[in-house]
Amino acid sequence: MANTSAASASLLVNLEGLATMSIAWLVFRENVDRRLLLGAFAILIGAVVLSWKGDARLDTGGLLIAGACLAWGIDNNLTRKLSSADPVKLAIIKGLAAGSVNLVLALAMGAKLPGAVVLLGAGIVGFLGYGVSLVLFVLGLRHLGTARTGAYFSLAPFVGAILAVMLLKDHISFQLITAGGFMALGLWLHLTERHEHLHAHEPVEHEHRHVHDEHHQHAHGPGDPEGEPHTHRHQQLPLTHKHPHFPDLHHRHGHE
Repeated sequence: MANTSAASASLLVNLEGLATMSIAWLVFRENVDRRLLLGAFAILIGAVVLSWKGDARLDTGGLLIAGACLAWGIDNNLTRKLSSADPVKLAIIKGLAAGSVNLVLALAMGAKLPGAVVLLGAGIVGFLGYGVSLVLFVLGLRHLGTARTGAYFSLAPFVGAILAVMLLKDHISFQLITAGGFMALGLWLHLTERHEHLHAHEPVEHEHRHVHDEHHQHAHGPGDPEGEPHTHRHQQLPLTHKHPHFPDLHHRHGHE
């Protein structure tokens, strides 16, 4: 960001959603149909419109931001592989690892620790903007799959703009209305999606929060929790059926 304009940086950071969806589709073969693609690109266009400041150039700083977005896209797709784990523990581990690396790099480059008030403020922002956000993101990966979660995550600039209007009394601009229109179209395409076909569940053993629905018909052993929903290690039995579904934790199958 130190080597490019703020306008270019705010525009290019939207590449994270595109990278996340592209990797999910092309590398991990997640089901992405025409309706989902149109919806995702409508949301992306809305984010670009909202971020446009009349200046965009692909310089050294811009290339580095694009590389960061690619890395975030890879991270999002790999995190999906862990989405059955406890999202709070996952957020703690990722936060400690990333925070430690960033802190060491910053100190090595000559940065100084700020005062206690700034540290406290940064901690609160980090807790909400990274910790809570990551927990909700992992739950989204578990229930929606990577491509859809990445597309919805691209709504962040619009949510920020709306909060600025509500809390900071910013003006409602034509740019905001146009971006909102594109994002509303994308959301409508996604929320009205219906994906249904005959599919088979392979036997798998894992642990996550669940109720005893059609996908979780297993016996309980000594020490397993009572009441629902609950969490314990369990085996998903082979099952073939047909119903509307997303590429969630239990529907990561191939398509012909």
